[in-house]
Amino acid sequence: MLGRGLARSRHALARRSDVPFSPRGWVGARDGNAYQAVARIVVTRPRERSVELVTRLEANGHDLIVLPLIATEAISDEPIDLAGYDWVIVTSVTGAEELARRARGEMPRVAAIGAATAAALGGADLVPRVSTQEGLLAELPQPAGRVLFAGAAGARRLLVDALGADFAPLYRTVELDVDQVPPADLVVLASPSAARALGRLGPAPPVVSIGPQTTRAARDCGLTVAGEAETHSVDGLVAAVEAALRAP
Repeated sequence: MLGRGLARSRHALARRSDVPFSPRGWVGARDGNAYQAVARIVVTRPRERSVELVTRLEANGHDLIVLPLIATEAISDEPIDLAGYDWVIVTSVTGAEELARRARGEMPRVAAIGAATAAALGGADLVPRVSTQEGLLAELPQPAGRVLFAGAAGARRLLVDALGADFAPLYRTVELDVDQVPPADLVVLASPSAARALGRLGPAPPVVSIGPQTTRAARDCGLTVAGEAETHSVDGLVAAVEAALRAP
């Protein structure tokens, strides 16, 4: 279904080759006097988190619209004392960056969901193969000792409860004032919060998600999931987008 819809979209783009349809303009290979875009894709990450993904997808010839659906706000500037912890767990880049900003003392062993999250702390001792709290729990050595879970306010408590971990809420997620999603072939979702925000806007194009939790949130909101990244990373998202566009 997506492949046939995309073919129709390409014909529509060819007819409107003189009218840029996104803030970024036409992107793709020049054919005669017109530009042609392979697909129109909406990226819902905050702009500062979208640069690499947008650059990669544009390099593949797609037209990109950056339409952030959520933003994050730091909760506090108070220092976080890491003394006495055996492990610290982070599940997002924002959480990792906030922890790095506020941490005091020697960093214990780090477990992170996703390579980008690990990189935000300068590396990690454990990045699970399955990018979920369940996946991390399955690979975390037991007994884990004293654990600090550092993440978003309202984050799932599976790891906190299973490990008896201390919980440090570092940031909150807020939905932005968006009226609707422009016509597109795909929407890229990088968090359950973004999925819920998109679901509240009404009918939406098919989505590609960054992982199982985002996929579950999208389906719970009635969204059509065309693909899911195999890895919690830009590489995973790019591969999932291309696979979804090639699907019959």
